[in-house]
Amino acid sequence: MTTSATTPLSDADFDTPIEHRYFEDYVPGSVYVYGSITVSEEDVLRFAGDFDPQSIHTDPETAENGPFKGLIASGWHTTALMMRMYADHYVSKVASLGSPGVDELRWVRPVRPGDSLSIRTTVRQARVSRSKPDRGLVHTGIEVLNQRGEPVLTMTAMNFLLRRPQR
Repeated sequence: MTTSATTPLSDADFDTPIEHRYFEDYVPGSVYVYGSITVSEEDVLRFAGDFDPQSIHTDPETAENGPFKGLIASGWHTTALMMRMYADHYVSKVASLGSPGVDELRWVRPVRPGDSLSIRTTVRQARVSRSKPDRGLVHTGIEVLNQRGEPVLTMTAMNFLLRRPQR
């Protein structure tokens, strides 16, 4: 699987580098775009062989006659590629406390070998925890986009993040 470094794809980026980013840096309404990762046929076949061995992901000849008229990446593969870009650029390296889950994960278009993917993140909500005031919960809308700017995956991520320490 491709794991090369990805980059910001827009002029908008956090003012604070990911190594110093805390809950307060996730401002509702902020939008950031990162990427890209190109998906190869080898990546599709390897991931599917290991984790999602359905013929639409593992057998190019059978997939050609299937519902998508060709080989497509597993939705879980697409989700893993999203996570790579999300972790590389969006989630704090110093304040992340994990996630209680995601909402409304949807695979809206197939990803095919040769597609180049990026992510668009939108901070939807950020609130301080009532029970643990040293942290907050951030809801982020995520769209994975193909090279044509078409969404292939949408979801809402939730992340617990430490608040910036007081000096």
